[in-house]
Amino acid sequence: MAYRKLGRDSAHRKAMLRNLTTDVIVNGKVVTTEPRAKEARKFVEKMITLGKKGDLASRRRAAAFMMDVVADVKEEEDTVTIQTALQKLFDEVAPRYAERNGGYTRILKMDQRRGDAAHMVVLELVD
Repeated sequence: MAYRKLGRDSAHRKAMLRNLTTDVIVNGKVVTTEPRAKEARKFVEKMITLGKKGDLASRRRAAAFMMDVVADVKEEEDTVTIQTALQKLFDEVAPRYAERNGGYTRILKMDQRRGDAAHMVVLELVD
């Protein structure tokens, strides 16, 4: 197989990977199990590559995959600016990696989870 099934059916697996990808874009990092992180890394890298292209087709492809969540709220005097995860990807995250050809994420290993001894890792964006 070319991908990990992660013990879930296809709809649950896709939803989980969409959530992990969106969380990494919004927060910069996420703590999860090692197999999930290795699978989610592929999608995070693809979203950043789409963000670097920046054209309308890339924006639509990214919007079709990522969750529609609020990434940041800024208040200035009488105006409130709401930034979505998609806007953050195209406006902040992708330009940060304009000169980089890949390898936008890293996986750092942590201790095992106490309940079931699963190998935990931190999936984060490289500075």
